[in-house]
Amino acid sequence: MLEPDPKVVRELLTRYASLRIAQAERESPATARELADVSYTLCVMMATTGVHDAVAKADALLLAKGRTAAEVPTVDPDEERGLSLAV
Repeated sequence: MLEPDPKVVRELLTRYASLRIAQAERESPATARELADVSYTLCVMMATTGVHDAVAKADALLLAKGRTAAEVPTVDPDEERGLSLAV
């Protein structure tokens, strides 16, 4: 199974939350359509049939990726690696 790009997932979650807030503040057909589109995309991307499950899986994915990134040792960019960037 392919894993979604965390950046795309984060953007979708942000958009989903913003649309939910906008729809709660002032309902509009355009916002409802866009919310439905984002919800569908989240469901497809996270391989779920419900948006609540999709959001939960997306959150879990981002948490796991955040932990993985935190566990990776950082490399000093000034450290010489024996590779030249000159062309």
